[in-house]
Amino acid sequence: MSLRSRLALAFAAVGALVAALVGMLSYDAVRDRVLAEIDRSLRSQTTAVAGAGGQATAVAEALAQSPDLFPGADLPGPGDEEERRPVVRAVASDGTSSHLGGPAAALPVPDAAARALAATGTAGESFTTEVVADGTTYRLLTTALGSGRGALQTAVGVDQTYHVLHGMAMEITGAGLAVTLVAAGTGLLVAGRITRRLILLTEAAETVGAQDHTGFEDAGPAGRRDEVSRLTASFRMMLTRLTAAREAQERLVQDAAHELRTPLTSLLTNATVLRHVAELAPPARERLLDDLQGETRELGRLVDELVELALAGGRDEAEEPVDLGAVARRAARRVYRRTGRLVHIDADDRQVIGRPQALERAVGNLVENAAKFAADDGEPIEVRVERGTVTVSDRGPGITDTDRARVFDRFYRADTARALPGSGLGLAIVRDVADTHGGTAFARPRPGGGATVGFVVARSRVLPGSR
Repeated sequence: MSLRSRLALAFAAVGALVAALVGMLSYDAVRDRVLAEIDRSLRSQTTAVAGAGGQATAVAEALAQSPDLFPGADLPGPGDEEERRPVVRAVASDGTSSHLGGPAAALPVPDAAARALAATGTAGESFTTEVVADGTTYRLLTTALGSGRGALQTAVGVDQTYHVLHGMAMEITGAGLAVTLVAAGTGLLVAGRITRRLILLTEAAETVGAQDHTGFEDAGPAGRRDEVSRLTASFRMMLTRLTAAREAQERLVQDAAHELRTPLTSLLTNATVLRHVAELAPPARERLLDDLQGETRELGRLVDELVELALAGGRDEAEEPVDLGAVARRAARRVYRRTGRLVHIDADDRQVIGRPQALERAVGNLVENAAKFAADDGEPIEVRVERGTVTVSDRGPGITDTDRARVFDRFYRADTARALPGSGLGLAIVRDVADTHGGTAFARPRPGGGATVGFVVARSRVLPGSR
C-alpha cells in the first residue's frame, strides 16, 4: 500500500474514531437527560397522586393536571396520546395491586422488589425499572408510602422516546460517516501534497545511476522550511554534488588517459628498442637506459599526483587547527634541501581550521612550483601567510593573461613550462584543497616580473591571533 493511501486511511480512522466518540457521548448525554426528565415527571405525578388520598375523583384531577411525561415528543403516530398519559396503580403491603387511573394498561404483576418496597419500605423510597405490557415499553417508578401503607407505581410509555432517540442515533451515525469521508478526502489531499515531492525524490534516487535528474528541480517550492522541503533541498544539494563529482571523475579519467599515453608510448618504444640492445653502440645504449629511467620516474610521479588529486577532496581526514606559517616553513626547508633555493617567510601567528595533510600538500606545491620557475639570480622566493591567505611570489617568466585563466586546470602546462619536469597537476591540487576549505586559488603577474600564486581559505575558518 502506498504512503498516500496509508495517510488517507490514517486520517479516515482518526476522523471515524473522533466521530464515534463524540456521537456516543452525545447520544448517552441526550438519553440520560431525557430519561432523567421522564423520571422527574413520574416523581411529580406520584407526589400528586399520593396527595389525592386514593380517591378516584382526586386522582383523575391530578392526572389531568400532571405535566407532560413525554418531553420533546411531537411526532404523530398511532397511540401517541394514549402513550403520553401516565398509568397509576397502588400496591398493597401484601403485594396485591389495584388500578388508580390512566390508560388500562396490563402492567405486569409487581415483582418481588416492588412487593418488598410496599411492605417494608420507608416513605419516599423508590426505584425505576422498564417493563413491557401489550407490546409497549413502560418506564415504571415504584415509590413506598411507608408505615405499611403499600406503594404507588406510576408508569409511562417510552416507545416514542426511544423512537426519537433511535432517529437521533441514525443522524449521529450519518454525521459520523460524513466526517469520516471528509477526513479521508482531506487525508488524500494532504497526503498527495506531501508525497508528491517524496515521489519525485524517489524517482530522482532511482535515476542517480543513470545521471538523469530532469524534473527534480521542481520537487518543491523554494524558501519553505518544513521537513519535506528541507529533505528536498538536501536531496537536491546531494544530487548536485554527485553530478559534479561524476563529471569531475570523468574529466580526471579522460585527462589521465591522455597524459599517461605519452610516457607509456615512450616506454613501449624504448622497450621495443631494447630487443636490439646488443646491436647498439655503448653511447646509444646509455642514452636509451637514461631515457627509460627518466620516463619511468616521470610516470611514477604522474601516478602519485593522480592519486593525490583523486583523494584531495574525498580523503577522510579530521579537521583541526593548522598553523599555516609552520607549514610554509617546513615546505621552504624541503625546497632548500632539494634545490638550494632560498625561501623568505613572512607569516602571522593565526591558525585555520582545516585538514593538515591537504594544506601541507597545497603549500608545498606552491613553493615547489615557484622554485621550478624562479630565475637563477639568487633572489629568494617570497612566501606570505596572513589571515588564512598563502601567497607565493617568484621572479620567473610570469603568467600571461591566457595562462592565468587555465593555470589551475588539470594537466594544463603553459608554453614556458613544457620543457620543465612536471605533470600539470600541482596547481590543480592547490585549487581543490582551497575549494574543500571554502576558499579559492588565485594567480596573477608580479609587479617587476614573475608570478604571484596562492590560495585563501574561508574567513570563518580563520582563528583569532595576536596580530
